[in-house]
Amino acid sequence: MNPRIDPDITIEDLVRDRPSAVAVLRRFGIVCIQCGEPVWGTLREAAAEKGIRDLAEVLSALCEVGGP
Repeated sequence: MNPRIDPDITIEDLVRDRPSAVAVLRRFGIVCIQCGEPVWGTLREAAAEKGIRDLAEVLSALCEVGGP
């Protein structure tokens, strides 16, 4: 079962359970892998680093992609 996607989901959980989410996050400028090292924290934290305050569009896009 996929975890509920909300702003406080960890990137680690999101990517583990929905690998296709990586492409969605990349569309919004949220890169999950940098220099071969994974970037963790929550979706809210990663979005804030990119200046995204309203996560509605990101969450909607993530909910459209299924699990693995």
